[in-house]
Amino acid sequence: MSADAVSRVSRIEQALRTALQPQELEVIDEGHLHVGHAGAKDGRGHFRVLMVSDRFSGMAPLARHRAVYAALGEMMETDIHALALKLKAPGE
Repeated sequence: MSADAVSRVSRIEQALRTALQPQELEVIDEGHLHVGHAGAKDGRGHFRVLMVSDRFSGMAPLARHRAVYAALGEMMETDIHALALKLKAPGE
């Protein structure tokens, strides 16, 4: 993984930890799976996020996704082309 990709993963993790205080968090750079893809040409990355957070308790799936997008803010436009999310509350 390139230094730029490591930096992006770290920034994504930090933003999610700060906003959503997850008990479990894994951010996976899947950019290598999308080499040559039109979205990869603009320099933004493809990521998969697996997260468990109390903040998701009682939230519908769409609300959970919106919370993640809000936490990532501008990175959704500058650093992230595609984001696959698996979001759970504890015990789910």
